[in-house]
Amino acid sequence: MRKLEQEDFHESIDVPLSPQNHKDLLADVGAQVQVLNAAFSWSESDRAAAKRATHHLSELAKNEELVNLIVDCGVVPALVMHLQPPPGDSVSKPFEHEVEKGSAFTLGLLAVKPDHQQLIVDAGALPHLVALLKRNKNGVSRSVHGVIRRAADAITNLAHENSSIKSCVRIEGGIPPLVELLDSTDIKVQRAAAGALRTLAFKNDENKNQVGVIGNLVHSSPNIKKEVLDAGALQPVIGLLSSCCSESQREAALLLGQFAAADSVCKVHIVQRGAVPPLIEMLQSPDTQLKEMSAFALGRLAQDPHNQAGIVQIGGIMPLLKLLDSRNGSLQHNAAFALYGLADNQDNVADLIKVGGVQKLLEGDFIVQPTKDCVAKTLKRLEEKIQGRMLCTLPMVFTVPYFQCNLLQVLNHLLYLMRVADKVVQRRIALALAHLCSPEHQRKIFIDNNGLELLLELLESSGIKEQQDGSIALYKMASKAVTISPVDQAPLSPTPQDAYGLVISGRRFYAHRICLLASSDAFRAMFDGGYREKDAKDIEIPNIQWNVFELMMRYIYTGSVNVNLDVAHDLLKAADQYLLEGLKRLCEYAIAQDISIENIMLMYELSDAYNAMSLRHSCILFILEQFDRLSSKPWYSRLIQRIVPEIQEYFEKVLTKPNFVEMTQV
Repeated sequence: MRKLEQEDFHESIDVPLSPQNHKDLLADVGAQVQVLNAAFSWSESDRAAAKRATHHLSELAKNEELVNLIVDCGVVPALVMHLQPPPGDSVSKPFEHEVEKGSAFTLGLLAVKPDHQQLIVDAGALPHLVALLKRNKNGVSRSVHGVIRRAADAITNLAHENSSIKSCVRIEGGIPPLVELLDSTDIKVQRAAAGALRTLAFKNDENKNQVGVIGNLVHSSPNIKKEVLDAGALQPVIGLLSSCCSESQREAALLLGQFAAADSVCKVHIVQRGAVPPLIEMLQSPDTQLKEMSAFALGRLAQDPHNQAGIVQIGGIMPLLKLLDSRNGSLQHNAAFALYGLADNQDNVADLIKVGGVQKLLEGDFIVQPTKDCVAKTLKRLEEKIQGRMLCTLPMVFTVPYFQCNLLQVLNHLLYLMRVADKVVQRRIALALAHLCSPEHQRKIFIDNNGLELLLELLESSGIKEQQDGSIALYKMASKAVTISPVDQAPLSPTPQDAYGLVISGRRFYAHRICLLASSDAFRAMFDGGYREKDAKDIEIPNIQWNVFELMMRYIYTGSVNVNLDVAHDLLKAADQYLLEGLKRLCEYAIAQDISIENIMLMYELSDAYNAMSLRHSCILFILEQFDRLSSKPWYSRLIQRIVPEIQEYFEKVLTKPNFVEMTQV
């Protein structure tokens, strides 16, 4: 059951709290009603009598078993009459506010019974109670605070679980003064106003502290939201962000987020009036709910382009990024949504990257799917800014080169920072660009501006995390690079002419001279050079098995062959010996499909033994991709030191070869 706060009166009044005789009680209440009806004037005796009567009735009404009897005696109209000052403009106003306070207090106690709520409203109590809420304009005193608080409490009890009366309070104009009272210097008045507002919004008998109630109002109705704003609630709510009461801070942040939900003008006003610094400070509170609500508010504010840069400049990025580590799903999602908004402003891209924001987004362990989707959209948004794919409208007077330059403003700024910033920032930029840049910009970033060197430094560092970051970034770069398929440059099928007898392990294979000459430099040197095979009719082919030789000749004649893994190693050796580059690539491709954690060292040695560059590159990419599984191996550090020059050579070749540059410029 709802209870109103009790208050000590200065004047001692003897009240029979437990009358034993029902008839005596009826007479007692009736006598108090007669006093109230007869004492409606500014005379000191009348005011004193009315004050005693209201106090006497309130003491009786504290016993809920007597409430029905009191109401049946006709007390409601008399109390409603004394909610207003007596007629006349008396210079002397004895017991000013005291009688009205006692009447409001008693009516609030009577309204605890749901059956009596409508009776009190029908008697005309609401307009007078709303008028009492405005008495703070008459000055600040204990008596003024008391009557205002009792009026707000009475409204709370009248509107409790009564939707019709809630609407009546709104129609009578009760919301604006209640909102204004949230900024009262008296904490009890603030609490009473908050309790009334909460009750008006929801069927809830709790009188929670301060401003949280308006959040419920705002959330429940756009019309009420407008009334709350029009009543001047914005600045008091922003002020409560700095309150020493964490609940007030939390509810104020929630309310600001609701104010900013779909109103761009309001978003800007909230930021202009100083809400962002305390909201950012709240992000670092040990109170999870406080952090959740402040992140919620900042997320809403960050959806406006005017606010995005401001939130970042005041220091909003780092606290939000730290909240991504939270195991509270709502808190994590609110932080992710705020970062999504901040990423919409191209001026914020460098700030996000400089503090390691991209790595945080890429590596985060996100609890719920909406958060994962939000992070993916944030990374996509950053990618679009970096690649110059922002939606942009320029006047016709601008030239195409200007347009392209303008779109690449973010990338150019990052490249500048990658040259002049401290080493930590340079590496973070290189890592982010490896994941988010366009293939057409890879040469500019990683060759012309030394981004590759920064990533290789990470790979060679002593820290596991740095090695992992560098490895993943290099693999991401390689996956974007355009490479030629191992079969793209296979030679055309030769035309058979006069044949040679090639002897392999005693078995003869007839091959046409022109096919052999066209297939490789090794055969051309054999038949056109000073070797003895030049004039021989049968030529011995040593160190090769028949099935391997047969596959080699099939490739020479047709330009293609199916390479099975069981013969791929021997066929690779033969292709390397006879300088058959196309066949060599086919063998390397087949062998690369079998690379594993267990054989990666052997595979790399094989690529080195036969100068198999394609296989070597596959080994390098596998090593970069499988960092987590390989880094614990005792030989991993030595392997990395060995292959770093090969990695550099690989990327320099891939990113600078003509066909790659031409394809990315199409």
